[in-house]
Amino acid sequence: MEQIGMAAPGAELSLWALFMQAGFVVKLVMIGLLAASVWSWAVMIDKTLAYGRMRRAFNKFEDTFWSGQSLEELYRALAEKKASGMGALFVAAMREWKKSFERGAKSPISLQTRIDRAMDVALAREMEAIEGRLGFLASVGSAAPFIGLFGTVVGIMTSFQAIAGSESTNLAVVAPGIAEALLATALGLVAAIPAVIGYNKLIADAGKLGARMEGFADEFSAILSRQIDERMNTGGRAQAAQ
Repeated sequence: MEQIGMAAPGAELSLWALFMQAGFVVKLVMIGLLAASVWSWAVMIDKTLAYGRMRRAFNKFEDTFWSGQSLEELYRALAEKKASGMGALFVAAMREWKKSFERGAKSPISLQTRIDRAMDVALAREMEAIEGRLGFLASVGSAAPFIGLFGTVVGIMTSFQAIAGSESTNLAVVAPGIAEALLATALGLVAAIPAVIGYNKLIADAGKLGARMEGFADEFSAILSRQIDERMNTGGRAQAAQ
């Protein structure tokens, strides 16, 4: 176990002074928690901005989709720029639609199933991107307090060893060492609390985005189902007429 010297009576108790007076292990814990906190804030800010852009993109796509524009034209425009979000679901469904009819699809049920599966795969891929890095926030929120507590325990143990060596229990001598140790727990909470709040907010926002995409997928699936029935019925009447 590392040894640290007891601070002299009247030692400075500023945060920087407490950090500099701490032992190696406690310093390492504090640095790790600060880094985790900074990265958590970076993830939360980035995801908040990304979700805002995604909501605007969803609104724009829905306006275009329901404007009456040709689905073929919309498909070509989105396929060229590798669309994401609702556009990715639309492109996946249209690609399967076109491939199936080019190969002479006979069964409307199997065609509808393939289209639904294509959209399900695209939705899973988009949700994976939307929820990416949120697991880090959950990990910080759950682990940071325990990491800080570990630093506190180590700091208190080394402080008690120093107290035993100095044979003094004067509060002015003991307080700085205990304060150094407790700083690690405080940093753990500073890292964990925003991470937990941010995670809960962002995972709820991700769920809303996912629900919007699922709703669009259901609506588009119904539209394609009607068109499949019309094509199959038209084809059947044409064959009967011959």
